[in-house]
Amino acid sequence: MYVGKKVTRVDAYDKVIGRTRYTDDLCDKSAYIARILHSTIANGHVLSIDTSEAEKIPGVVKVFTCFDLKEKHYFPTAGHPWSTDKSHQDVADRLVLTDRVRFYGDDIAAVVAEDEVSAAQALRAIKVEYEEYPFVLDVMDAMKEDAPQLHDKYPNNILKHTTISKGNYEEAIKEPGLIKVEGWYSTPTVQHCHIENFICYAEMEGDRIKVVSSTQIPHIVRRVVGQALGVEWGKIRVIKPYIGGGFGNKQDVLYEPLCAWLSMQLHGHLIKLDVPREETFVSTRVRHAIKSHIISWVRPDGTFAARKLEAFSDQGAYASHGHSICAKGVGAFPQLYPCDNVEADAYTIFTNKSVAGAMRGYGIPQAMWAVECHTEDICAKLNMDPLEFRRKNLMPVGFKDAFSKNELYSDTFNQCLDKGIEVTDYLRKYKEYQNQTGDIRRGIGMAVFWYNTAVWPISLETSSCRMVLNQDGSLQVQLGETEIGQGADTAYSQMTADILGVPLEAVHVVSCQDTDVTPFGTGAYASRQTYTAGFSIRQTALLLKERILKYAHELTRMPEYNLDIIDGQIVRITDNRVLMSLGDLSTEALYSLSHSEHLSAESTAQIKSNAYSFGCTFAEVEVDIPMCKVKLLDIVNVHDAGTLINPALAEAQVHGGMSMGIGFGLSENLLFDPKTGRALNNNLLDYKLSTFMDHPRLRAYFVENAEPTSAFGTKSLGEPPTCSIAPAIRNAVYQATGVYVNDAPVNPHHLFRSMKEQHMFEEGGEANV
Repeated sequence: MYVGKKVTRVDAYDKVIGRTRYTDDLCDKSAYIARILHSTIANGHVLSIDTSEAEKIPGVVKVFTCFDLKEKHYFPTAGHPWSTDKSHQDVADRLVLTDRVRFYGDDIAAVVAEDEVSAAQALRAIKVEYEEYPFVLDVMDAMKEDAPQLHDKYPNNILKHTTISKGNYEEAIKEPGLIKVEGWYSTPTVQHCHIENFICYAEMEGDRIKVVSSTQIPHIVRRVVGQALGVEWGKIRVIKPYIGGGFGNKQDVLYEPLCAWLSMQLHGHLIKLDVPREETFVSTRVRHAIKSHIISWVRPDGTFAARKLEAFSDQGAYASHGHSICAKGVGAFPQLYPCDNVEADAYTIFTNKSVAGAMRGYGIPQAMWAVECHTEDICAKLNMDPLEFRRKNLMPVGFKDAFSKNELYSDTFNQCLDKGIEVTDYLRKYKEYQNQTGDIRRGIGMAVFWYNTAVWPISLETSSCRMVLNQDGSLQVQLGETEIGQGADTAYSQMTADILGVPLEAVHVVSCQDTDVTPFGTGAYASRQTYTAGFSIRQTALLLKERILKYAHELTRMPEYNLDIIDGQIVRITDNRVLMSLGDLSTEALYSLSHSEHLSAESTAQIKSNAYSFGCTFAEVEVDIPMCKVKLLDIVNVHDAGTLINPALAEAQVHGGMSMGIGFGLSENLLFDPKTGRALNNNLLDYKLSTFMDHPRLRAYFVENAEPTSAFGTKSLGEPPTCSIAPAIRNAVYQATGVYVNDAPVNPHHLFRSMKEQHMFEEGGEANV
């Protein structure tokens, strides 16, 4: 059996020696180079674009502008499953090039040249005349009546507003003796910073367009390119090679439609569009900055009487994934700490900033920041131990969500907390670090998280798998759930080998998807791959096994129910006798003069279930108050991700997520000039991405409670490691400093100023990453 073992990644060797080929490696050198001209205003109209000087530059093939669009096909970009129900379709608000500018960096023209130098020179030679409008960068300002309006269909710039209501909040808060705890909690705009910037190339093949793209969602890209170009979807072919990271940025359709359109304008010539890092920061996607306001009414014994949340999500200039991020985060609010009386409002608001889309955690890192900072504030107000409070209020065993039908089957939270306490010596340190004085202080903090697996019942969940038996008894496996560096192909191999009964080395997963031949799947997102693909892998492997044993019956005369496949051999189970190898059977089946059959199987599994993943983070810090410096001394993540398919891959996933969470909590923030709307630090020098120099030893631990809804007992792990890092660090800093202003924590950006000057930053206080 291979499931549960630390087997070597199937792609490890090629990646280590540099033999793996990514999108840029596959593009022919004859490709023209495309570069995009981005707007230099945050809001307005393009009045004219003068390309005359640019087109005189040697090597420039053509300059296309927003005025060259003969037909305007508005298209959505979110990597969501398509719905034939228009009310469930994503907002179609993008064009391949636009004259209506909505953020500093919008796409208004494109240069096609023979080389990079000519393309860069041409961009500098283009002259643009704008009609400039006022712009708005803050979500609270954007909702005001006199704010600049980005889209006519959305008054007050509100893309969507949804509510959750349970019980009777207004009556509940009348209960005598309640303690009110209130605070604002904000998260910054951050970028994914994957190693491989977005890149694609496109060319015509007859009357069809081929797009090769570094994407998480090849089948969705196919549909969206068709919509953007007004072309039948069957005339689009999308190939996804190996991908150098995506983290959700490549769960959007970024520039594939533009690249394909440019190729079509130039008679199908090969066009490559490789987005530089500075443009990746601004003009692809960022994580939603969310401001949250929470009020909790708590009894003196530490139980909730009523709770209220308002969350305001900064969508940026276009809809992309839209309201789904904020809605998911707000949906966690009444589940993580169940309460009989809850009101929650989620707002997603347009601003004249870079477009926000999916990013690892999909709204939950922002939600856990707000909820877990607020939880610590409640504990401080009640003078109650944070662990005791959480154990009293966290989701209990047997809790079932009415919407998703998710259920907590095991005592997961207490098991994870117990493990974290043990490995960090939390109880001793928490007591030791109370009430410190001096310039150098230490603190230890913790936070928990909630996460779903996949997207049912909000959206379609489906997975298709194809298995083909080769002459030597090995097999090809194809799935639409994409490998994006996380090790999915290895997990697929392990699951296939176990169900079919073949050696792991006999399973060849076709890693690079091609929409012409790869079975349909919606891609890599929502920590869905192992969970959803497990259903189709098990189902397809059992179908293939049935066909193999049926053919083996013809060759051996043994009844099928007395046969099995063990380690690649056809075995009679009554006496464990090996009758023949799977390779001998397959060769005979292919070349038999009496019964020739190519043994294969393909099936689709529609998944109508979901699963909870939970865990926690413990963080220890040292705060140097005169130097205004926080040093992370220790950090531990504990997860219940169900049965681990490959413990080594699981640990690697957690380490990567922890690293992203450290940057989110301590240093990363994409800044915008309030005078122009321009991004100020859109490069890896000025944008303070955390590195291994900022990390202590990253430690990951697991509690394995097999998920009963899952084909292999597994559930989400890709995104959960990012979710509780930032609030755990903040809570550790808070314990170290003990600063508490006006019954609410101060903003950590002003933490050191408050400690030195002892004056209030703002009424009520505000906690920010």
